[in-house]
Amino acid sequence: MEKLEIVPAIIPKTPDKVLEVKYPGNVKVDNGNQLTVDQTSKPPTVEWEAKEDAFYTLLMIDPDAPSRSNPKKAEWQHWLIGNIPGKNVKAGDVIIDYNGPTPPKNSGLHRYIFLVYEQPTGKISFKEKKIPKDSSEGRANFSIKDFSSKYKLNTPIAGNVCQVERS
Repeated sequence: MEKLEIVPAIIPKTPDKVLEVKYPGNVKVDNGNQLTVDQTSKPPTVEWEAKEDAFYTLLMIDPDAPSRSNPKKAEWQHWLIGNIPGKNVKAGDVIIDYNGPTPPKNSGLHRYIFLVYEQPTGKISFKEKKIPKDSSEGRANFSIKDFSSKYKLNTPIAGNVCQVERS
């Protein structure tokens, strides 16, 4: 994540574990590999080393909205699920429905960062407004740093990143 300028600009340090992110068709996110809009249009499956009795928060953001040279809408929220018991993502509380990468034309490569945090205090009563899949309202100008501080999430335990460019 250092080579993609994610650490320390967006998160303080690289997570200790790799978050396994797999899109339909066995398309894997692999430390900055380049994928297409079509490959990433449907929600991926994600896996990490989880404690059965812990709760986790999963998020996906684009720090390059609308472009890496002009990130005035960064960090753009693509997905946020809290209170995931163990690694059962489907049982978590969806706060922001998955919305796949859709970088504007001619905006270059965008980094899509996936992070998992262990919730140190068990279940959390998240105050964020729920955002449906097809809505862009409320997705812009998110801050991982502010969010993790607000809910005392410390640093992510697992992460991964891919890059997507609209052709």
